[in-house]
Formats: sequence, C-alpha cells, structure tokens
Amino acid sequence: MTRSVLCSLLLLTPALALAPTPAPAQQQGERSEPLLRRQTVAPLPGGLDSVLMVNDNNPELISGPGILLSTFPAAGRSVPEAHLDVALHGRFDLFSHHVYAGKPETLSSTLWLAVVAQPRGDSPVQLRLLEGSTALSQSLDPAMAGAPFLPLPPLLAEGTTPAWAGPGSRVATELLMRRRSPEIPREWTLQAGEASTLVVLPLPVRGLDPLLNGRNLQLRLHSDGPVSLATLAAFGPLDQPPPADTWAPLLDGGLSPKEHVPTPRGAPGRMIYSRVSGVQEGSVWRGTITSPGQPWLSVDAAPISWPIASLERGRLGTEQVQTAELKAFYPGTAWAAHGNYGVEYDLTIPLRNTGSKSVQLQLTFESPLKTDQALGGLRFHTTPVRSVMFRGPIEVAGLDGVEGRPSARRRFHLVQRAGDQSPPLGTVSLGPGDSRNLRVRLIYPADATPPQVLSLLPVSDGQATSPAVKQSGQQPASSTP
Repeated sequence: MTRSVLCSLLLLTPALALAPTPAPAQQQGERSEPLLRRQTVAPLPGGLDSVLMVNDNNPELISGPGILLSTFPAAGRSVPEAHLDVALHGRFDLFSHHVYAGKPETLSSTLWLAVVAQPRGDSPVQLRLLEGSTALSQSLDPAMAGAPFLPLPPLLAEGTTPAWAGPGSRVATELLMRRRSPEIPREWTLQAGEASTLVVLPLPVRGLDPLLNGRNLQLRLHSDGPVSLATLAAFGPLDQPPPADTWAPLLDGGLSPKEHVPTPRGAPGRMIYSRVSGVQEGSVWRGTITSPGQPWLSVDAAPISWPIASLERGRLGTEQVQTAELKAFYPGTAWAAHGNYGVEYDLTIPLRNTGSKSVQLQLTFESPLKTDQALGGLRFHTTPVRSVMFRGPIEVAGLDGVEGRPSARRRFHLVQRAGDQSPPLGTVSLGPGDSRNLRVRLIYPADATPPQVLSLLPVSDGQATSPAVKQSGQQPASSTP
C-alpha cells in the first residue's frame, strides 16, 4: 500500500484538519457560492471544569509498538522522556483514538492496545468505571463493537435503536445514553507496586479491504487514590491478546513514533495543529445561555448562534477559544487540545418571551465555514460539498412536543458537510410572557472537524427569516492564509 493511497484512506476517519486550507468545495473541485446569513454570533457562556482527561491521539496512525502515552513518573525509567509524570486522583477521563493500517508483509496482522494503571503510593487503589465505550471502524467479529461509516441522512431522529456512522459517533452516542461497552470491566483493584491491565483491545485488519481500521475508546473513571495511567501498543497473535508479560517491558521502553510537528503557539502564517498526546484540563463544558444581566434569554435575541469547539484560527469572530489547555504533553505534539474531542457540552437555555406576540423559534446545530473574522453573521455553502465535518449525536430536551407541550429528552444523529445549514432539530413556541427551558447535550466526537454552532433562528411559515446574502467564491481576508 503506497503512502498516498494510505493518506486517502485515512480520510475515512476524519479528525481535526492539520492546517487551514481553501474552502472544502474548492478542495474537492466543486463550485459553490458562499452565503452570508446575517445574525449575531456570540461567545458560548460557561466554561470547562477542572477534571483531567488523558488525551491519546498522537500518533493517530500507529506505525510501531511502544508507549502511546504515559502519566507514570519518569524517575527510574529507561526512557524518562516517554513519561509525563502526572498523578490522576478522583475523577479523570481517558480519550483514545487510533488507526492501524497493517503490516506490508502480511494481510492478517493485529495491533493490540492496552491501558495500564498503577497506584502512586504504597496502598491498593480502587478504580471505578463511571461510563465507558469503545468501537472499531470495522468489525468482522460480532463480539467486537463496530461502527462503519454508513451513509446516513443529514438529520435522523433516533427511536429505540440508536444510529451511528463511525466509531467516534458510536462512542459519543453510548456515553450520552450512559451505556457501557461489554469489553470494559466495571471496576479494578490496583495493587501497589505493579501495573495492572485495565483493558486490552485489538485493532484487527485481517479480512478487511483496504487494510485499515480505527478504534475510539473513552473512559470516565474515579479512583480512591492517586494513580498513573498509560496506553501501550503491541503486535500480537491474531485472535488472542499478547502474553500478560508483554506490557511491563513496553512501559519501560520508548514511545511509538509521533506525527505532525505543530506550529508554535502564536506563530504567524500557515498553522499545523498536530494531534494531541497529553493530559488536558477539562472534561465537561457547562453553561447557561442568558441575555446580558438577566437570568433568561429573550426570544428577541434570535437569530443568534454560539460556537461549539471553537479554536485558534476558528473563532467565528467571537474571540473565544474553547480549546482545553494541556497540563502536560510530549514535544512535537499539539500544545492544546484543539477540537475538544471527547469533551461533553451540557448547555441550558432558559427562554422567555417578553413581548406581546407569540413567537416560534427553531433550534439547529450547524457547520458554518471556518473563519476567525467577525463577518456580521455566518457563511454557508449554497450547494452540498463532499467534506464531512460532523458525524455524531446531540440530545435536546424542551422542544415542542405533542400539542406544543415541552418534550422530554430526544436524540438526533447528524451528518454535516462543510458549510451545511442543518435541518432544524425542532421548534419552540412561546406565547406572550411564556418561558421554556431547553437543555442541549453532546459529546464532541472523534469523527468531526471543528467548529460548529448551536443556533436559535426565527420561524416564519416554517422557514428561518434571517436575511442572507450570496457572496462571490473569493474568501474574505483573515488571519489565516
């Protein structure tokens, strides 16, 4: 398999784009005149909590065995620079996302991923799984959860059977539903002085065409004492994990090769974000969206949008970077958690109609064209393009239900392309003086490219009334070349 073919295959598992580039429509040889929807774009209220998340995404494409990420102490190790030396205690998370493309000399190789942990003191530690899910891009074994990139519609209201497209989509869906993958135990007792294996999971390619597979793993954990944690990669038998004594020598060895050296923070010109390999500060973004100085949001604020997963060079004119900072990371990898993969957004919108007329609004989740500039609104394509920017679920409570009463929690699965104005998730109808609480939850999935927006738009005869202006295909000037 040539490197060029491999790179094209990796587009099946999209992650954060490495560098700003021309509009996706132009990348794909397509022509689309951008549309400017005039409206307010405001910073998202709230902020990240202080829960630590081990973010294991560099390398995305694993090319050799070794340590993927380690928070173990460096002292006494053969390769001290392979360890970040961060203690994890109480609530902490793990986000891990990797791709394997097989060995050139065989069609049936399997890469095994292990998560190991060890107490930092002299006493045993009880480690408990609060929530956890994992999925492969492709699985030929019914015992292993798979989530191929199926061609789902842009908006799918979930019924009793969840829908997903890609492993990041499936894992985010199961975490929102508070489901646990059967491959993940509920708890572990970690003995002092030894590294215990939490999970060992395969990344098989046997029987696949092309030889390419990916795995997403997310764990929400609680420990009753300080621990170290590491993710390791090793080649092993096709159908059985490597021997248990494989992992200790790997933990005392070096790093699996990293990818994509990032542009230094604040450097001008082209920006390479790279991928993350470190410990970030923040697992959940909580916020209540209100009008200035009020405990509620006036319906008069619409049309209005708030960024989701805004980042450097992609602030949509708000000056807000939601990216989690890193407590520790490896040299040559991303210096912040660009994209907030695996982060939960938990947002409350207490709406109030303070006017004398009834109002109907629609709630949408959209993928406008990325920009850093304030444009007086958001830009969208007028015709679909190929580049998928978001695959994943969103959960909403409080939309209009039967006879206009507020509905309970509803989940939707979205597939959005660059510059997509999404179909509405639903409407909110408020008479004069009426109030309604909306709650929106999502877990930013691995199979996405930021930023997106959450929007409230007026409805008139079933259509948004915000004015829109077509623009030429020329990109506006910005800080990104």
